[in-house]
Amino acid sequence: MIVRNEAAQIEACLRSVQGFADELVVVDTGSTDDTVARARALGARVEQIPWPGDFAPARNQALQWVSGDWVLVLDADERLRPEAWAPLRALMAQPDVLLINLLRHERGAVQSPYSNVSRLFRRHPAIQWSRAYHAMVDDSVAALLEREPHWRIADCPQPALDHDGYRPELLAQGDKAQRLRAAMEAELERCPGDPYACAKLGSLEVAEGQLERGLALLRQGLERCPEGAHAERYELLLHLAMAEAPQHPEAAEALYRQALAVPLAPRLTLAARLNLAALLLERGNPQEAEELCQRATAVAPEIGLGWYNLGLIRRRQGNLAGALEAYREARRLQPEHPETHQNLAVALLLGGDIEGARSSFRQAITLLAQLGRDEEARHLHQQAGALVKLEA
Repeated sequence: MIVRNEAAQIEACLRSVQGFADELVVVDTGSTDDTVARARALGARVEQIPWPGDFAPARNQALQWVSGDWVLVLDADERLRPEAWAPLRALMAQPDVLLINLLRHERGAVQSPYSNVSRLFRRHPAIQWSRAYHAMVDDSVAALLEREPHWRIADCPQPALDHDGYRPELLAQGDKAQRLRAAMEAELERCPGDPYACAKLGSLEVAEGQLERGLALLRQGLERCPEGAHAERYELLLHLAMAEAPQHPEAAEALYRQALAVPLAPRLTLAARLNLAALLLERGNPQEAEELCQRATAVAPEIGLGWYNLGLIRRRQGNLAGALEAYREARRLQPEHPETHQNLAVALLLGGDIEGARSSFRQAITLLAQLGRDEEARHLHQQAGALVKLEA
């Protein structure tokens, strides 16, 4: 782990690997809170270094302090899921496996609920970190595989990590977007047209309203993306589709279908599947939209967004019982999502359950206020109050 001022999170992270990892190595880059003391109290070896400017050299320096045959790398806002221990150990026992890609659940993320991270690998002297932002070992692993082709890369099909860093409220508190922009701008100056940098910076530009430059970057990245770079190709297609959807829905539909054709684990393509379902619903194709959502809930039944979207589609089709079933499952899985409570309330009201609707409206209003969305909370209070008398 590379950390700085992570006292609030480091204990939960380290506890998640106790019993799985034989040694805990924490490299601190200048904490002023009690991160170091908390890490040592949990049995970690703590080394302290000056911040070198980006994560790649810090992680490379950290590798000198680990001694195990395998290295697992975590950030403080990540947790290793206990149900992943057995499949990971089985893969690590295979003598030709060099690196294991881990499915990471992006809890609370607005878009893709899963990502793929190359964070578990054999301690091999040729494996090193590179890239200024989202440092990764992939470049050195690819070079090693050319020299030593007997190794192989494996994918763990079981979600292995939980990650909180992309929650909207957490992103808003920090400077992650600004750091991403600066790093990707520098990367593009060094390697013009780099697909990874184009995907990251292009999607950021679109999100911040710079549509023209964002589209240009995403298209440039797609043109230069090698056929085998499946993760980059999918991300470029996904964000191009999202950018095109408001003005060019036909083009967006084609891009989403191309994204779904990229050979990736089904959980990694959930965003394209669910976005395409929403687009098809708006374009008058509710049957395929429902099929896509049903596939999403079959692939990843633990993701509330799939059930929520399925509820929206079923209610639009007049299947109130099916919508209620989907909304309730979404509520169970993501009780902090105000839109789930709001839409469940509407469905309950349509079904004649006034008290249930009142309770769900109240919960939606409370959650909106907790998220700082006060204007939306007030507006919903006015609307719902006229229907079910919230103060009754």
